[in-house]
Amino acid sequence: MEEKEINVQKHKYVPKHAKLTEEEKQKLLGKYNISTNQLPMIFLSDVSIKDLNPQIGDIIKIIRESPTAKESIFYRVVIRG
Repeated sequence: MEEKEINVQKHKYVPKHAKLTEEEKQKLLGKYNISTNQLPMIFLSDVSIKDLNPQIGDIIKIIRESPTAKESIFYRVVIRG
């Protein structure tokens, strides 16, 4: 039997993930006056970001659908793992 590769990013229950550019990263950190170690983390090995070609220290923007706010945005910093 042939195995199919599943694209997790296209699954309806996986929110959209996007890697911030260096400029977007600096703007975000400056806006909230924080450093990357103050952000929640996401593992480099997380299957939901593998297509983004992430590097340790990158910031991932996660856009989730929200019934009340239309969408909610979260940020995670990529760590080893």
